Amino acid sequence: MDTISIVGGGIAGLALAAGLDSSRFLVTLYEKRPELPAVGHALGMWPNAQRALARLGILEEARAVSPMIGSGSVRDAQGEPWITINAGEMFGISRVDLLRLLDGAVPGTVRRITSTVRSLPDDGSLVVGADGVHSAVRRDVWGAGTDARLTPYLALRGTLPAPVSQDEVGEYWGRGDLFGMAAARGGSFWWASYRSGMGPYGIDAASALEYARERYSGHAPAIRRTLAAATPEACLVQRIWTVPHLGSYVRGRTVLIGDAAHAMLPTLGRGACESLVDAVTLADLLNTLPEGQALRAYDRQRRPRTRALSLASSAMGRVAFADGAQPLRDGVLKLARRRNARAAVVSGSAG
Repeated sequence: MDTISIVGGGIAGLALAAGLDSSRFLVTLYEKRPELPAVGHALGMWPNAQRALARLGILEEARAVSPMIGSGSVRDAQGEPWITINAGEMFGISRVDLLRLLDGAVPGTVRRITSTVRSLPDDGSLVVGADGVHSAVRRDVWGAGTDARLTPYLALRGTLPAPVSQDEVGEYWGRGDLFGMAAARGGSFWWASYRSGMGPYGIDAASALEYARERYSGHAPAIRRTLAAATPEACLVQRIWTVPHLGSYVRGRTVLIGDAAHAMLPTLGRGACESLVDAVTLADLLNTLPEGQALRAYDRQRRPRTRALSLASSAMGRVAFADGAQPLRDGVLKLARRRNARAAVVSGSAG
């Protein structure tokens, strides 16, 4: 049997371990944390991610623990909607629930090792770097020039037991900051991002939450109410990092998936989805093709797609986090809203 070493037991690593043919591969999964996280934020599951979950046999279980996103609006800082979007069949799953379901889908034949990998396995196995934005695998094989890049932004995320009103769901774009709210199983999710000099590591959640309350004190009442009810214990806080564009996700018998390959700004909400698609794509190719052919096909299929999404997320970030250009952005979006409203009236009259 061929051997595969997966470094990293997050979304991408667990999904790959669950998707590989256990009758063909001896799989070892390395993960530095022995337990699943207790606090998680919302992950919107786009159709491609739902297909990946179906391939792993856990789509219906994921749907059962996740509310439908329904519709939500992009709004100004005071809560006035600019654009309302119908998300169709998309649902928002807690990262904790997703990891739990993926973990349960991993076959018992997979060998699990709890440790921090400081050097690549040298047992002749195919090595998969699924170890996130600060990937040790990427640094060791692709070089220090591919180290993660720190953005100016901080991400603060949390959960609340109280539900969110449907007419408050969505994102609020302010001057150099954004805030979002969505429904969750048994309550609601919220997230805030803004320019920050905190960190980059070991950021105190209580301090970040207190700063957020001050920063958003002039924003919409729904935001102020949410932050007033939030507690540090139910928050996650971190600076946002990205990965530079790589010429290939494959080097020799080493391959990168998920954030190790293409961590991007979260403004499109595609990071977790693309990690799932990476993992299932690679698993299916390895299950059916010789290794070298499978790796080349994976790189051809996934690198152009994820690079395009990374560029799009950066472009969206420039709009969402507009600072000096914020008045212009708001004016353009208000004008678009008025034109859409007039078009709808004219269409209705013609009908």
